[in-house]
Amino acid sequence: MTIAHEQPAEKASTFNWRKILLPISVFLVVIFFLGPVLWQVLTSFKVNSDISAVPAVYFPTRLTLEHYLSLFVRRPFTLYIINSAFVSITSTLLALALGAPAAYVLARMRLPGEKIILAAVLIVTLFPAVLLFLGLLEVVRITHLGNNYLALILPYTAINLPLTILVMRSFFQQLPKDLEDSAKVDGYNTVEMLVRIVLPMTLPALVTTGILTFISAWNEFIFALTFITRESMKTIPVATAQLSGASAFEIPYGPIAAATVLGTLPLVILVLLFQRKIVQGLTAGAVKG
Repeated sequence: MTIAHEQPAEKASTFNWRKILLPISVFLVVIFFLGPVLWQVLTSFKVNSDISAVPAVYFPTRLTLEHYLSLFVRRPFTLYIINSAFVSITSTLLALALGAPAAYVLARMRLPGEKIILAAVLIVTLFPAVLLFLGLLEVVRITHLGNNYLALILPYTAINLPLTILVMRSFFQQLPKDLEDSAKVDGYNTVEMLVRIVLPMTLPALVTTGILTFISAWNEFIFALTFITRESMKTIPVATAQLSGASAFEIPYGPIAAATVLGTLPLVILVLLFQRKIVQGLTAGAVKG
């Protein structure tokens, strides 16, 4: 009888609290980090009375699309999206087109001073881009590139190029050299081998570095604010920051929230579409062998 009474006590003492605490902890952490995002999304659909209400109205009492419509009616927001997309895509393609061959050379060929080159690339990667502002401003003034997309495309490409080289180099080092030797036996030159054989095998790395470069160019603000002053050439971050209300003392919280949602939505869609490639790129790049 004593044994029968002791068994339930043992089961109760071995109850695994982790099965309950872990999901709750994960849920709370997700809510904590998604809180500002959810607040912006909800604010973009609130009417002005809910936005300015005291105490704060967390969930809209009435849904409205007025803030989104005002972006396209009062200002050429579609043009801002096209400008950001053009600058970001162009700089991303240039960074990949220049960074992939450079990374392949550093991974496969023995160059004099290779360690110095890699150290310089790493230092440039860690260098804050904002410290280049005054120098780039002088270059733009001398070359008359103000209000020219090249004033954004070239700096974005140069800033993201070191990261592209480092990530792609780690992938090229993992590829077996037997494939390249076989390609050379079949008559491929270095360029054909890189384009037709090597790069398709490093697609996760290309997607990962490409998306990181795209996000960096899409969200950049200081250069776009200074080098581009023409209204028809502005990008989304600058146009969002310059949204104004009906008077100088009014802050248009609704349109600003709608603009941030529209500016973030393409990035979210991009990451969701290439989610598996990004995970493969981040994990495979950290494992050698």
